[in-house]
Amino acid sequence: MSETDILEKTEQEEMVAEQPEQEDMPAEVKPEHKNIASPLEGEGIRGDGQARWYVVHTYSGHENKVKVNIEKMVETRDMHDVILDIIVPEEDRIEVKNGQKRVKKRKMFPGYVIIKMIVNNESWYLVRNTQGVTGFVGQGSDPIPLTPEEVARMGIEKTDIDLDVEIGDTVRVISGPFETMMGEVTDINPDKQVLTVKISAFGRDTPVELEFTQVDKML
Repeated sequence: MSETDILEKTEQEEMVAEQPEQEDMPAEVKPEHKNIASPLEGEGIRGDGQARWYVVHTYSGHENKVKVNIEKMVETRDMHDVILDIIVPEEDRIEVKNGQKRVKKRKMFPGYVIIKMIVNNESWYLVRNTQGVTGFVGQGSDPIPLTPEEVARMGIEKTDIDLDVEIGDTVRVISGPFETMMGEVTDINPDKQVLTVKISAFGRDTPVELEFTQVDKML
């Protein structure tokens, strides 16, 4: 699933009030107990042996509980070398009530947990059979990792993007105040991960500095 798919799913789920986390999941949604330490014999190793970010879908309101449960199992089974990081992306939202402002944490992607891991039989079974997890985002039992561009755009991890553009190429802006506009690349700074694009705005060409994550190359 791409970042766009996740955001679309998020917008739909935000229409329903997020339920508070419960200590115990309702019986009707509790998965059957499985031996997650013993993958099916003869299945073969999943993944490519590289640590990548994967998206895991959970029951709404159980994101933090899933995170804690996976962290406990990783500690118990000493699997820090294959399950490296688990996050529930949040952002601050300012709310005004009775004339007073207060900052409230809000989940950026309700119903999802993002995990950096090396996918193999054991790590897949551990995550997949954690209470509250409904599955990996991907095809069947094969999780699809986020691309470096998606990781950067979601603010999960600082990554260097190898943007396949050259000076003179035309790019389309995909985020920010100039979204959907097109322009010509006039300068590229790989170290800072930014480029300058000449965009026609307000009746004249205007040079705009954009991050690599904000543009797509026009084919």
